[in-house]
Amino acid sequence: MTKKEIETVYEDEHFVAVNKPAGLLTIPDRFNDTIPSLSKMLEQKYSKIFIVHRLDRDTSGLILFAKDEKTHRYLSQLFEARNVEKYYLGIVLGTLSDKKGIIEVAVEEHPNKKGIMMPSRKGKPSITEYEEVEDFGSFSLVKFQIQTGRTHQIRVHMKYIGHPLACDELYGDGKPVLVSSFKRKYKLSAHEEQERPILNRLALHSYQLIYVDQDGKFHDLKAEMPKDMRALVQQLGKNKR
Repeated sequence: MTKKEIETVYEDEHFVAVNKPAGLLTIPDRFNDTIPSLSKMLEQKYSKIFIVHRLDRDTSGLILFAKDEKTHRYLSQLFEARNVEKYYLGIVLGTLSDKKGIIEVAVEEHPNKKGIMMPSRKGKPSITEYEEVEDFGSFSLVKFQIQTGRTHQIRVHMKYIGHPLACDELYGDGKPVLVSSFKRKYKLSAHEEQERPILNRLALHSYQLIYVDQDGKFHDLKAEMPKDMRALVQQLGKNKR
């Protein structure tokens, strides 16, 4: 992966908003700094960059980086005070019984499984609002607004209500999505020996950030869903019709 592949959504003299590809770390791995990370790539381009917030490695989408310390401080405080509207799009398993709702379930790290989060009354308060965009039967496209930014929050909350995200290896079945799993009379093309998954990574995308910057300018930034998620939604829509 090269820095040319990183799409810039918005940029000014104070910060840059980019569309992170799935599978790319936000910050360097503590134990192996040879693994590519988004912050390292941006450092090569801007020489100095400041991390404001993070996305999970397997989550794609919109993420902000500050270019100076003053902006970094302002944006970090904005996120901490929950003055940034954060929206995600995700493809979850099954049909939601409640088409919209608010999940208020505290989350903490599992005592015996490092890096795995779980619901817990002793955990940090966590709030996720969700609304179904479209029901495809075996899957649903859902829009999320997170009021808190806990690790794996959306993933834990969707597992909690019985609709884990598609291809989630930690909180779901982790299975790649095959068109044959939902399309009747599916046939392999002549040059294929076996079916390739239409989606084989976590179906979660940071879609939109809304906030006011330190100069009072209003920002409504959006990053389109990546090709693999769009392809799955398109196929599910065709099959539904």
